[in-house]
Parts: sequence; C-alpha cells; structure tokens
Amino acid sequence: MEKKSPNVFGRVAVLMGGTSCEREVSLMSGKNVLEALRRKGVDAYPIDLGQNIIEQLQINRPDRVFIALHGPNGEDGIIQSVLEVLDIPYCSSGVIASTLTMDKYKSKLFWKSLELPVLPLMILNEKDDFAKIVKQFDFPLCVKPTNSGSSLGISKITSVAQLPKAYKLAKQYGSQVMVEPWIEGREFDVCILGSKALPIVEIVPPKGSFYDYEAKYFSDKTKYICPCNLSAEEQKQLQIMALKAFQSSDCRYWSRVEFMQDKNGKFWLLEINTIPGLTLHSIVPLAAKQAGINFDDLIYKILGFTLKK
Repeated sequence: MEKKSPNVFGRVAVLMGGTSCEREVSLMSGKNVLEALRRKGVDAYPIDLGQNIIEQLQINRPDRVFIALHGPNGEDGIIQSVLEVLDIPYCSSGVIASTLTMDKYKSKLFWKSLELPVLPLMILNEKDDFAKIVKQFDFPLCVKPTNSGSSLGISKITSVAQLPKAYKLAKQYGSQVMVEPWIEGREFDVCILGSKALPIVEIVPPKGSFYDYEAKYFSDKTKYICPCNLSAEEQKQLQIMALKAFQSSDCRYWSRVEFMQDKNGKFWLLEINTIPGLTLHSIVPLAAKQAGINFDDLIYKILGFTLKK
C-alpha cells in the first residue's frame, strides 16, 4: 500500500458514541479505530458527540475526522453536512449519498429505477388497513424502520394479527415503517474499498435466528465464510451489482453492500451501509483480511482518503 507519513494527517478526531440507539456499537467501533490509528503513529483522539455537535468540533478543531458513528446523526448526512460547513475533511460518503442510503425505502426506489434487483415494498402508516395492505404480499413478511441500522426494530411476521405489534416496535427506531417480503435464504455482504470490491462474505446466523443485533455484534455462534462458496460467475455478478449501487448512489471511499439470495438462487439488493461497523465481529475487517489487508492498515488506508480532493 502507498506509504504515508502519519504527520500528514495532523490532529485526527475519531467521532464515536453519539445519541442514536446504536451508540454502544459506535463506541466499540470508535475505540478500535482510535487504537489502530495510534498504533500507526497518528495523532488521534476521541470525541463522544452529544447534542452540541458544532460546538464540540469548533472547540476541538481537528484537521480531519474519522467518523465511527452509526445510525441517525452519524450515517444520515447530518454530521457530514456539519463537517462540510466547517471545511473539515472526513473519510466516508458525502451528504447526498449518506442521506439516500440511510433511507431504505427511498434508496430502493432509486435502485429499482436502475433495474437493480430490489424487493417489492410499501410504507406503513398507523391508520392504514393492514389487512388490505398485506394482501399484496405473501407471508412471511419483514417489518422494519426505514432509517435505522444494526437490524434494530425488525420483525418477521407470519400473520396480519402480528402486524400492529411489529409496526409499533419499528416505529420506536425510525420515523417511517416499511414492509417487504421476508427472504428465506443466504446472506452475502460485498465490501467496497476505494473503487474495488473485496472478497465476498457469507453470513450464517445461529440456527433458528436471523442476522439481528445480537448476532451481528455479540454472538460467537454467527459464522462468517470468506472466501464464500458462490461460483465465480455468481461472485462477479454480486460485485458488479454492488459497485453499481455504490457508484450510482454517489458513495465514496468505503461501504458495505448487503444482499440476500432466495431459495431460487436470485439475489436481492438490501441496503448500503456507508459507515460499517468496525468491531471484532464486523464484516469489513474480515473481507479486508482475506484481501491481505490487516486491521491497522485498513483503518490507515481509509483515513488516507481524506487526503483526496
């Protein structure tokens, strides 16, 4: 990889924590990033962002920022907007891409217009006739918030009677709630670093479960298969779709693109995460390792994107 002196970065703030429901995961990611940068000789320090974001950044005034925030106020374009106004370089997607990809409903409508494979979906409102809406789908169904991450607020339902409870749960984690078919099949993640797709990771959650918050960050029973067992043709197909979704959404630097493969072998594009987790159970470090990039070099390379104009 390209050699850069750590001095070129100046003082680097690692933004972590925040006020979203993904605060706990963000603190873990941020701690790992901070330690990696310091091992590389970077003058890095943590900022646990509260409600007074602008004031905190003006007081600390970093030369550049590594965003390790997850969820609302971290991945949705808000902190990116603040950094743009303050003219502080950061190593993740910009305002437009962050806003679009954080909204699962709007991003899927956009990708559908590009003929990328997305599931049929609808927005739910509290006053809707749920029984009438679900007639358009086959059970089981997935009910989830449109603008939350880490699989928080997601429910699998098998009857109309379960929908009000699932709606109420999803509403706790987002301003809007959507419903789409629940895919029974295999899950794959394509991580993108720079302009290249890293080796594909298959995720196998514990039997009888799905890849929920516990399985993502804390379970030792979740299995990660990398390199995956897809054929070379299927891997190429997934990587092409991932890059198309990434580039068309105006994403940059790095992201994780999620797919499901149904029982008929068809792949479905689920979402893009522009600031993926960097915990001990996270996908991006695993894919990077398979590509010959260790964790410290991965973080250093990501920070290096802040030197691009």
